Amino acid sequence: MSDPIVIMLIGMSIVVGGIIKFKLHPVLSLLLAAIAVALLTPVSSVEQFFIAKGGLEADALKAAHKSIGERIGIEFGNTCAKIGILIAMAAIIGKAMLDSGAAEKIIRAMLKITGEKNAPIGFILSSFFLTIPVFVDTVIFLMMPLAKAMGMRLKKNYLLLALSVIAGAVMANSYVPPSPGPLYLVSAMNVSIGLMMVCGSLLGLCTITIGYFMAVYLNKKFDIPLRDSPDARLEDIKAIAEKDDKELPSLGWALLPAVFPLVTICIRSAVEAFVKTKEPLTDSAIINQLIDIILFFGDKNIALLMGAIFALLVLANQKKTTKDKLTAFVQTALMSGGGIILITAAGGAFGGMLQQTGISSRIADLTKDYQMALIPLAFFITMVVRTAQGSATVALITASGILAGMAQNANLGFHPVYLCLAIGSGAKLIPWMNDAGFWIMCKTSNLTEQEALKTIAPMQSLMGLAGVILTMIAAWIFPMV
Repeated sequence: MSDPIVIMLIGMSIVVGGIIKFKLHPVLSLLLAAIAVALLTPVSSVEQFFIAKGGLEADALKAAHKSIGERIGIEFGNTCAKIGILIAMAAIIGKAMLDSGAAEKIIRAMLKITGEKNAPIGFILSSFFLTIPVFVDTVIFLMMPLAKAMGMRLKKNYLLLALSVIAGAVMANSYVPPSPGPLYLVSAMNVSIGLMMVCGSLLGLCTITIGYFMAVYLNKKFDIPLRDSPDARLEDIKAIAEKDDKELPSLGWALLPAVFPLVTICIRSAVEAFVKTKEPLTDSAIINQLIDIILFFGDKNIALLMGAIFALLVLANQKKTTKDKLTAFVQTALMSGGGIILITAAGGAFGGMLQQTGISSRIADLTKDYQMALIPLAFFITMVVRTAQGSATVALITASGILAGMAQNANLGFHPVYLCLAIGSGAKLIPWMNDAGFWIMCKTSNLTEQEALKTIAPMQSLMGLAGVILTMIAAWIFPMV
């Protein structure tokens, strides 16, 4: 019973059965699964997990011997620390952009460029390139309200628009630095960041093309409409869509709540890429102060907070909203964001408990003597770890730890960048309830859990599979890049 794989299967059964069979709220199902996994995990496995994380052994053992409730609470809190402010502020931005007409204004401007027929292509390309420098969840939060507004305007193809946003974002997050996962890979595998950016962008564009056609197919197969949600009532979106252009905010003001966070986060990423030291960059106090200001506003939490403030200013100016109505508006937005935070944090707690079983090490042991080509092996290891414990980042780290030594082998026969791409592809399979990102995509798009498993999961998995196949072909044709 102490085998991590058996424990994982039990946890998976509780989550899926609780949500689909017994209609439990996802938060309850995920927390019950986390408790079950923690109860079944031997203390020795938990100790090994914390010791492997580094630090003093005494501190690791102290963390391992915390009560089950404490360990679940810590993982729950760690997830909240990463995404809590982001989701809360993004909820305000999304609702404010919809209600003020800012999203409608952006949609009209986009349609002038792409035309209605090519609108999903505009969405998938935008989300891909925006996710390269920006946190993937941030891009999904900021673009999903636009997909809702576009879906209402077109009166069709909402699922295609939502899947296009997701497809572009998740693939850039796997392949192209400075996204965190690829950035870790190039360091672990000793690959040039520039080469990874070029190869990752090329592979990403190929895979999102496949993802787009998959989204078109799923859109035809499943009739999933745009629904009412806490952040967007259909009647309100429809009323805004019928407004005259003069009644909407100017394009500059409409873009500001979304563009300010994106630009400042991008600038911070660029500055951090060049400033590797805490020492002053120049002798000029003014320039150093300017850099400090850029780094301050480029923090993702601060950037989203400022975006929320700008979104509320646009809303207040557009609707001449009173202070009391504005407070009630923010309360409604935060209530919708709070539900997403709780579900996502519960998913993080479940994933954290799975990691403490030693599932990553168990999978590494099972695959160490598996005789197959390194590129599909890298993909397979990453895929299994990702599916087992939910975190794409943990899957990337696990696979790179197993394969890093092989990547330095002079007789490898192909450039190590192909191993990085294969690992990135494997991190896309298979998204389900133990993945915090799954819940974010599911809830922001207003899909049910079953609908997400029928649409988001197969599309993302197909893109990952296509990615490893294309990587193997490229490694065969251009082995040394």
